Amino acid sequence: MVSAFRPLAAVLLLTSPALSRAADPTHARIDSHVTKGFGEHKTHAGPASDDEFLRRAYLDLVGTVPTAQQVNEFLADSSKDKRAKLIDALLASPGYARRMAWFFDVTLMERGKDAKVPRAAWEAYLNATFAANKPYDEFARELLSNDGSDPKTRPAAKFFLDRDLEPHLVTKDIGRVFLGRNLQCAQCHDHPTIDDYKQAEYYGIQAFLNRTFLFPNASAPTAVIAEKAEGDVSFMSVFDKAKKLNSTAPKIANAKAIEEPKAEKGKEYKVPPAKDVKPVPAYSRFAQLANAVTSPENKHFARNAVNRVWAMLMGRGLVHPVDTDHGNNPASHPELLEELTREFVAHKYDLKWLVREIALSDAYQRSSVVPAGLDDVPADRYLVAVLKPLTAEQLAYAAMQATGHTDAERAALGAKGTEQQLDARLAARIGPFRSMFGRGADQTADDFSATLDQTLFVKFGGPVRGLLPPRAGNLADRLGKLTNPDAVADELFASVYARRPTAQERQDVADALKGAKDRQTAINELIWALVASAEFRFNH
Repeated sequence: MVSAFRPLAAVLLLTSPALSRAADPTHARIDSHVTKGFGEHKTHAGPASDDEFLRRAYLDLVGTVPTAQQVNEFLADSSKDKRAKLIDALLASPGYARRMAWFFDVTLMERGKDAKVPRAAWEAYLNATFAANKPYDEFARELLSNDGSDPKTRPAAKFFLDRDLEPHLVTKDIGRVFLGRNLQCAQCHDHPTIDDYKQAEYYGIQAFLNRTFLFPNASAPTAVIAEKAEGDVSFMSVFDKAKKLNSTAPKIANAKAIEEPKAEKGKEYKVPPAKDVKPVPAYSRFAQLANAVTSPENKHFARNAVNRVWAMLMGRGLVHPVDTDHGNNPASHPELLEELTREFVAHKYDLKWLVREIALSDAYQRSSVVPAGLDDVPADRYLVAVLKPLTAEQLAYAAMQATGHTDAERAALGAKGTEQQLDARLAARIGPFRSMFGRGADQTADDFSATLDQTLFVKFGGPVRGLLPPRAGNLADRLGKLTNPDAVADELFASVYARRPTAQERQDVADALKGAKDRQTAINELIWALVASAEFRFNH
């Protein structure tokens, strides 16, 4: 019976499907959209097992694998909300800031050279940014407005400075990295096959930068961004037989052009140009860039951020590849992308909120094991979890944790050691992994192909093999003290694969130890075999 205190119309309104969906948490609405996108596919993978989910969440949210103790505790926990609790614990840990710093370092700098801003200062800035959960729009404004003149904030200028402020490179990278629009082919003409990408859009971005230059010069390691008070952008299509010269004011995509005040003659500069003096114009086009990119009028900014975080966690973007957002390449789930973008803005560009909602979804927690009867598995439907090759940083930290090197370093620091001190010790070992596996943007499942050099590095390279020998507190040391082969197998598989061994794997370990002339050498080789395997190389 309808309550006398609530009109029937109100009850019908509150129980309408549209409003019910709106009241659902975001992760539930993610699943509604993804399930709707299954289309004719009647079969999909079920939920990931606890061990599969545990390893995936650790790698995605903090960039490493769990310890054997964490594995055993999670698998023994029978509480229904343990996955949500784990996600919240990982997001609250120092590892989250480190993982996001790695991700945005590669996103923003694409593993380019460290030239004018040292890597240590840049990484410290990124870690502080994500430890504080700084809103993404605020973070982007810092990157796109900093001229590098203040030593305290100079790291934020790395996006410009380490590209030498080269106008076409910076223009293209702003389009790709911040807007998800690869405008490279629009430099000389409207894109020949993509209607959305116009030459005017390309030069609208460049108009914010065309007056800037590096002071005192581009080769100076301490160079800063300076700006002239005059200079307009003009462009001509190479296909225009009439050779018409066009011009544009500073403008981002479909937003309004920036209105520029007319400079009063003789008052164009706050600090006029002079020998060895950095000029400061009365009006700065460069100063308008950050707000123009992050403006709510620019729908591409928040949409691109959501799509890239989705790709980080799900293995591919809703728009894929992530820097090709245009009408000819629609999102796999357009309504989902639109809704997540709206919610991201409504939550004030909170990246941690966005990561949490995606991680809580059934779509994220789906198994990577293809079920029987599902022969064709289109990756863009998320019927099964997408295999993701570990990044260089994830592989380094996972190898150190799996072999117990992390545990040994923590023990060496003693009770008064901090996570920051531990991280400094571990970070020193990332270099060789970055040199071998970090080439340009990180690979996805679509373009992953291990090279011979990479295979040899994992199997025989010193940075990996050097983690194997016994050391107080590491895995080889712990396994060497165990006499029961089953106990060795349990500790080994929990430490390296974050799961329990199968019956056959237990037998394989027992056989390897039984026939070994040198038991410790056999243990080291068992650890090496697991770390060098394909199962370890992927997040699944």
